[in-house]
This record gives sequence, C-alpha cells and structure tokens, in this order.
Amino acid sequence: MRGEDAIAQAFRHCADRFYAVPGYPVTYLTAQIGGETAINEKVALEYALGDALQGRRAVVILKNVGLNACADPLVNATTQGVGAGVVILAGDDVDVTASQNAQDSRYYGEIAQVPVLEPDPATCQQSVEEAFRASERFSRIALYRVTPAILNAEVPEDLPLRNPLPAVPAQRDLTMRGRVASADRQLAGMFAWSRSSSLNRLRGGTVGAGAADANSHVVTVYPPPADLERYAEFHELGRPFLREHRGVLPPATTNIPQTYGSRGHYRTFCRNCPFTAVMQILAEQKRRVVCDIGCSLLAMNPPYAIGIASYGLGSSIAVAAKSTGIALCGDYALLHSGINALMDVREKGIPLLCIVLKNERLGFVGEGRAYDIDPYIAWTEPLHIRAQDETRLREALVPSDSLSVVVIEGVCPPGEKHETVEY
Repeated sequence: MRGEDAIAQAFRHCADRFYAVPGYPVTYLTAQIGGETAINEKVALEYALGDALQGRRAVVILKNVGLNACADPLVNATTQGVGAGVVILAGDDVDVTASQNAQDSRYYGEIAQVPVLEPDPATCQQSVEEAFRASERFSRIALYRVTPAILNAEVPEDLPLRNPLPAVPAQRDLTMRGRVASADRQLAGMFAWSRSSSLNRLRGGTVGAGAADANSHVVTVYPPPADLERYAEFHELGRPFLREHRGVLPPATTNIPQTYGSRGHYRTFCRNCPFTAVMQILAEQKRRVVCDIGCSLLAMNPPYAIGIASYGLGSSIAVAAKSTGIALCGDYALLHSGINALMDVREKGIPLLCIVLKNERLGFVGEGRAYDIDPYIAWTEPLHIRAQDETRLREALVPSDSLSVVVIEGVCPPGEKHETVEY
C-alpha cells in the first residue's frame, strides 16, 4: 500500500481525536484521516492538548511552515505535561513544491525537547503507535515527520497493537523551576529510549532516515541513537539533521525538582487584587479551569488551586474547550492569540465559559497597557461585570451549554506585587 494510506490507517487506529490544517504535502493525508479543521495550527494543537487532559489521544496534521504557529504550546507542553498521547504529524516540503521555504521540522525536537520519529517504509505504521507511547511515556508532545518520498512509497501493511501508557501532567506541587528540572530528567530517559528502540536498524554502511536510500535506518531521529559517530555517510531528505546531531549526549540530571514545600513558599495574587473574589467563587464551586499566562496562572497555586494546566499565552480557550469547559485568561492574552480560538469555538458551537480578567494591562501586577478588548469581541455579546459585584459574579460563573464570555473588570492596585506565602 502507499505510504500515506498506511500512515492514515495507523493514525485512525491509534488516535481518538484528529485535528488538521491542510497543506502540501499532507493535504491528501488529512482527507484520509479526517477530523476537525481548525482556524490555525496553534488552536489545533491546543484542542489536542485539551483532549489529552481528558485522557484522549490526539493527532494534529500540518505542513512544515504550520509547525511554527505551534511553537508556544509545543515548547510549554514539555514542562506542563500531557494527560494522554499527543502527536504532531508534520509534512515537510523538502523540495519547496508548494511552500515558502524548505523548513526541516526535526529541529523542533531539540528546541522543544520532544521525541521525533521519521519512519522509513518498513516502519510507517509501527512508528505511529510508538510516537504516541513516547508522548505518554515522557509526558510531552511527539513529532512524526513525513516527506513526499515516504508518502508516495510502497510500504507493507503492519498495523500496530494499540497499547497506551499511563500519562499525567506535571506534578501539581512542582514550582516552574521544578517542572523544568523534571522535564530535563525525562529528556535523559528519552536518550535511553532512542538507543534501545527496535525501530532503528544500524547495520553498517551508510545511514539514513525516512525514505532515503541507505544500508542502516534511523527512525528515532531525536534524540539520536548511539554510535552514529562511526558512520561517515548520511542520506537524509532535507537538512543534515542526523549528521549534525550524531554526537549529541544526554544531559546531566543533577537538579532535584523543586516543590513549593522544598522552596518554602508559593506565590498568589496581590493582597488587594480585585479579582480574588472570582477565584474564591470558582474554588467554592469546585470548578476546574484551564489557566492562561499572566495573573490567571496564579489560580493554579494555593490557596485556590483551581487551575489544572497552562500551555502558553492565549492557550486557555482552545484547551478548555476540549477539557474543563472553563477558560480563565487576561484581556491581553485574549488579544495576543486567544481570540483565534474564540472565533473557532463560536463557529463550531462548542460549549465554553470564557472568563476574561480585564485590567487593561500587558503583564503581571499591572505592567504596561493593553488595548481595550471591547471593540474586538463585541460579536461574542460578552457579559460585563465589575469585579466587586459578587452577586452577579456568582450568577455568571457557571458552565455554559454554548459560548459564554464573561468580562470581569478591575483595576490593579498601584505599587502592589504578588504575595509570597510560607508553605
């Protein structure tokens, strides 16, 4: 069977949810797999992360240049973790047939510290299941790279046994520094995984990846398997990624992941923050929300601990749409990139309560000035509530069976900083 038919069959078998932004060379593959088209690739990946939080495997199909739009949630997911396997199927247009560049997606493996698999004809289907298992084992996104050569190659049918691994997001008691240290420890494990993978066949002679003609084949291209230094000749489609990374070593893992307890304190909202009533109400109602970057991120910490995940600026809306149904974000995060997801959610009629904390500021504790969001989200018919109006807040902060945007207006107290509380 043709490579793209085999790959489509394997993904339909191994995944539960499918998202895509079509483009050469994966347009036909997208049609074969089916699934939901998103307004852009970032939103598609955020939807997939939301599904993963609910225990559903998800794949995002895109072309090489579309991967750039995913960079923020892709990198952030490495330290935040996933709840089930998430795989990005990236189609690289190495000959620039229908693209604006010849980008090689494998380099994102190093940037985001994620496993990258590039199947050869013999491993097209087995490597799909292994990509999901690697995502689950190391609690991060995995990349599955294809080129036109592998999509058009004749490959054997070898449908894998679906065998998910338990996966959980980062431990809730880890600080941000602790999450980074924990992810680094997992990276060392990724090197061992690659070096022991039966998908790689190192027999001497030339070494290659994908559909490149060679005596030996590497499928787990990042992290690379051991002993590639002994090969003098590399055959690759695209840039010389394997050759450049043949001497890469596992990182040292000396840092013990920091917890709030070992650090001795946690951070929470400013003492006179106008929005703490919102957090208190959500905590009393035992709501689970997806947080954005900005002050809403503090809702993951004590004393409220209502946030279950955060995958980057503007990410909460799409992630929540496929998981908790409640997004918590700031006005700047909404304008930064969350508004794309808001449009997609509305277009598809996905139920979502989107809570926007409006302080007209760019960053933590009132730094910089953001645009007024009102002219840009009027089409959502938002409900505006003053942060001090607790009665109306209690009425409004309930899950919705459609898109409900609640804009809560407050003013940051000048000169205050987030409180540091002994743990």
